[in-house]
Amino acid sequence: MSQDKKQLCDGLSELNISLHDGMVSQLLAFIYLIEKWNKAYNLTAIRHREDMVNLHLLDSLAILPHLQGQRIIDVGTGAGLPGIPLAICRPDIEFQLIDSNAKKTRFVQQAILELKLPNVSVAHNRVEEFISEKGFDVVLTRAFASLPDIIHLTQHVLNKNGVLLCMKGQIPQEELAEIHAKTTLITLNVPYIEAERCLVKIQVS
Repeated sequence: MSQDKKQLCDGLSELNISLHDGMVSQLLAFIYLIEKWNKAYNLTAIRHREDMVNLHLLDSLAILPHLQGQRIIDVGTGAGLPGIPLAICRPDIEFQLIDSNAKKTRFVQQAILELKLPNVSVAHNRVEEFISEKGFDVVLTRAFASLPDIIHLTQHVLNKNGVLLCMKGQIPQEELAEIHAKTTLITLNVPYIEAERCLVKIQVS
């Protein structure tokens, strides 16, 4: 077993996530693609594969138990994070990825093709201009904006009972104080990452 695979499998075990070998291979193939394209496209500041396993894959997958519904939009997806790792593990959920950076959405489109992910689509757009006829059960964000701004920019794409799942570092106390929607704070423990992580679940309606 390669060092990358062992590190990923050990981390998944700590997160209590069980995946079959095909999914593990897809996850690793995804970070190898990032590594390959990063030289020309500057997709991420993270250069070392070991750090990519931790900060891209395990960090994304820490929220896997908290997904809900059948349609999820990953806003400000960048290089496809956390959307693509989550979509690999949940082929039963439809993922829409969106970003305003054309270079990054071109990479994401290529990753979707190479990894053969029929449950993922990508749009080069700003979320405030994005229109969806069906709406989404979850708006997912990772280091995208402040909580009040996220609500303002994204609530038009949510279904009636949809929720926001906002990945944050330290608990954003000041941002939480500014919003009046029902919120749930979930502490995340990501293997091999010492920095604080939390997930803020917001029920807008």
